[in-house]
Amino acid sequence: MMNVGLNPATPAAGVWLRRGFSRSCRKGASLAATALISLGLLGTPAFADAGPINTKPVAPATNDMSSLPSFADLVEKVSPAVVSIRVDEEQEVAAGNGLPDLPFPPGSPFEKFFRDMQPKGPDGKPAKRHATALGSGFIISADGYIVTNNHVVDGATEITVVLNDQSELKADLIGRDPKTDLALIKVKSKKPLAYVAFGNSDTLRVGDWVLAVGNPFGLGGTVTTGIVSARGRDIGASAYDDFIQIDASINKGNSGGPTFDTSGNVVGVNTAIFSPTGGSVGIGFAIPSNVVSKVVADLKKDGKVTRGWLGVTIQQVDDDMAANLSLDKAKGALVADVSEGSPAEKYGIKAGDVITSVNGTEMEDIRAVSRTVADLKPGTTAKVGIWRDGKAKTLNVNIAVFPDKLEMASNDDDTPVAPSEATKSLGLSLSQGDDGVVVQAVDPDSEAAEKGVRPGDLILKISGKDAKTPADVVAGVKAAKRDSKTSVLLLLKTRDQQHFVALSIEKS
Repeated sequence: MMNVGLNPATPAAGVWLRRGFSRSCRKGASLAATALISLGLLGTPAFADAGPINTKPVAPATNDMSSLPSFADLVEKVSPAVVSIRVDEEQEVAAGNGLPDLPFPPGSPFEKFFRDMQPKGPDGKPAKRHATALGSGFIISADGYIVTNNHVVDGATEITVVLNDQSELKADLIGRDPKTDLALIKVKSKKPLAYVAFGNSDTLRVGDWVLAVGNPFGLGGTVTTGIVSARGRDIGASAYDDFIQIDASINKGNSGGPTFDTSGNVVGVNTAIFSPTGGSVGIGFAIPSNVVSKVVADLKKDGKVTRGWLGVTIQQVDDDMAANLSLDKAKGALVADVSEGSPAEKYGIKAGDVITSVNGTEMEDIRAVSRTVADLKPGTTAKVGIWRDGKAKTLNVNIAVFPDKLEMASNDDDTPVAPSEATKSLGLSLSQGDDGVVVQAVDPDSEAAEKGVRPGDLILKISGKDAKTPADVVAGVKAAKRDSKTSVLLLLKTRDQQHFVALSIEKS
């Protein structure tokens, strides 16, 4: 579920702890390799009258490499525009003064004890220490504009650019965009600098050759090559994920470096790797150049990116939801919540609507909706196609500017509730709370538990109808059974977010 119009978090050490993904930059690391040797000699079976294995002489090996491509000319052409980036920053001294992590549960007295041992500064706040981080970047103009990752320069007190000839220049931060993890910096040079141009990432095909150039582990000027192994990857970084997957080796320190096509055009910015160990396993991710060029243009002009805003929280439509909503297939984005005062609220979009198209373009999933809305110019009118109550409808919505901060209502209701009323077919026990129907207990073996329903959740609607009391939920289940439905669609509120869950109905 996401709010349209969105934010990867990056720890200081550069490791992105989500589904095994790591930011491919920052702290230097020791170089290590593990050789895996397998011996497969298990014995030789006996064969009757086997005869000679090969009666022809084996041809001598040759060293003819003429059939393999050489990237030497390309590397010589683009390397002068690729830079190493050194970032000075201040980090809080670790609790326990750098002692290793201890197996104490959160909130335990031991955790508090070691936290209290954390060194404090004169102002009573946690003490800080100087740290250095490393990354990569590339020059896009002769007057010194350089593209890199936001997580490379985030929190920097000083940025130093190391050119290909090892000369160093101080850099100023022009702007950054956490949502796409891009940043623009600038250096001043007495002479024009070598630079590279953006290519068209939309023309890349799976199997095309690409080159990655950067500063892995502080080893500046390192070149690796591979192919495009997939397109349109969603790795959970933000609502705008559309990564190019490559198998050219990317490691810590490569973040912000360019991915080149065989013509020497930048087709991506190396950003993250999938790695169980922290090192390259041949799965890297680059931001497509067509995304980068748009973001960089905004950063150069305003120091920030201006995005269109609809003001809805959306989630993916699964097969169960599609069936419940009478959609022919799971497509579009289900509106779970509408922000107060947003364009969506003003022009009539409601929770439970499915956004199926924007300006006539079909929306296959929530990523398509997020990216399409973000690219709309604020102040323009968009035709938003929705699916509501089994019918298609089009609304004209005036797009606004995505706000810097979104205020969401919070549900901190701790009011004691009345005894629960069981809704056995859903695997839930319900009770009446001050704000409506409260999930008091969830059967751990139920589909509800599997889909993330938790005690304390509020049930706002069932199959499109308001749920004010547990009896409304029971009535909704009975109505679904009467209409031969196989599931009900619940609109839940979990603390400060709303989302839909489709739950199957057990047969009577």
